Amino acid sequence: MSEESEKTNLEEERIRKAFKEKDWSEIKSANSWVIFKVMSEFVEGFEKLAKIGPCVSIFGSARTPQDNKYYKIAEEIAAKLVRHGYGVITGGGPGIMEAGNKGAHSEKGKSVGLNIQLPFEQFNNMYIDQDKLITFDYFFVRKVMFVKYAQGFIVLPGGFGTMDELFEALTLVQTKKTGKFPIILVGKEFWEGLIEWIKTIMLERHINISPEDMELFTLVDTATEAVEAIDEFYNKYLLSPNF
Repeated sequence: MSEESEKTNLEEERIRKAFKEKDWSEIKSANSWVIFKVMSEFVEGFEKLAKIGPCVSIFGSARTPQDNKYYKIAEEIAAKLVRHGYGVITGGGPGIMEAGNKGAHSEKGKSVGLNIQLPFEQFNNMYIDQDKLITFDYFFVRKVMFVKYAQGFIVLPGGFGTMDELFEALTLVQTKKTGKFPIILVGKEFWEGLIEWIKTIMLERHINISPEDMELFTLVDTATEAVEAIDEFYNKYLLSPNF
């Protein structure tokens, strides 16, 4: 059987299982296992991250190669953040995530990796502090850690996962479920089309957000601008990264 056929069969089996009727003992057994696994991931995350201090989460594509300009910008951002007193949190994988951890590691700063088990792409990079590497099975647990232990979010170009993380942060700040932490988008040529769509379609045509929601994020092009936006936010509140 070819690899492609095997993948197709696995997907079909997963869909069939979703419609299969289960008896009570099967439901109870499966749900109990999931609950304890989720709890264990939360406990490990809380224990390892509770004392890391002020950090900034860096999001971006796992597919970004090392010679890409955004890889280099992410590395520079992370190094600057460490020099300004922050640690760095990434998704722990390759691409932009690796660049973020690499920049933090180069300046001997806190380098956190929240890895996720995936059938492709994801493996933890070598620049994460070993006592700050956590591997998750569940995306939603991992996303809690990104938000709970970060004092800001820097988002570089990426795919669906990056968009998920961006809009999760925007939603939590918009609905006041978390503090109004800075959300910085890096790369005008990448983000301007999305921002224009949000403004003209989501806001003006359908009125699905408020005008002030356009102020939840800042668009920049360089590493210096990104870190300055973080510093400016905390200077406004008379805070330093050592709080």
